[in-house]
Amino acid sequence: MDRLTGQVALITGAGSGMGRAVSQMFVQEGAAVVLVDNQAEPLAETVGRIEEAGGQVESAVCDVSDENSVNRAVAAGIRRFGKLTVIYNNAGIMPEQDHSVLDTDPEVWDWVQDVNLKGVYLVCKYGIPALLEAGGGSVINVASFVALVGCTVPQDSYTASKGGVIALTRSMAAQFGSRGVRVNAICPGPIETPLLMDWLLTDPDAKSLRLSRIPLGRFGKPEDIGYLAIYLASPESAWMTGAALNIDGGITSYYF
Repeated sequence: MDRLTGQVALITGAGSGMGRAVSQMFVQEGAAVVLVDNQAEPLAETVGRIEEAGGQVESAVCDVSDENSVNRAVAAGIRRFGKLTVIYNNAGIMPEQDHSVLDTDPEVWDWVQDVNLKGVYLVCKYGIPALLEAGGGSVINVASFVALVGCTVPQDSYTASKGGVIALTRSMAAQFGSRGVRVNAICPGPIETPLLMDWLLTDPDAKSLRLSRIPLGRFGKPEDIGYLAIYLASPESAWMTGAALNIDGGITSYYF
């Protein structure tokens, strides 16, 4: 069933992990996609996979924290497909240098905020006018479960940035709902991306500890997030806006 037929989705961070998975799943459901990443080679690999599957795809190497770069990427997608109807703000970073407020350098703090929060702002700044021009659409922002709970092993800039994404989601939902644009956030738990798995494979104790705190007993897969994203991008979620949806295996419900 093609649940996204006629949709044109701009997807950031499409070169790997959740961004790549969602890009492929959107195409399988009938969407055309405009793929954005700051790394040319992984982006080209995602594009190649979609083209091999017969999908419609445009791409742009883009730094989401740079206004001119975002403007060019959005414009490229509109030139190719004539419209945008979905924005999927997935691009984000989680550098090792991001710790507690006590020992995180200001440069690292700003770097994380620039990509994770300013990036959402800039993509929406240039993308939402296109959704309005198309008569409405869906903005999907990837936040995180860490914005909802505390952690004794902090990544404070990352956590703050994702909390900001949720707040911005609600503000934009209130602004644009009457004009047909819905804005929702997804709050994933730990997902089996190469970055997470490479680390946990070298630290079995850390892996065991984290799994013990997930009631469903496993890490999420990129596809788990993709299924929710398809729902939010489709007309099936026509009466949903301003929501921050947990998809975390139950980790935010765990107390012990």
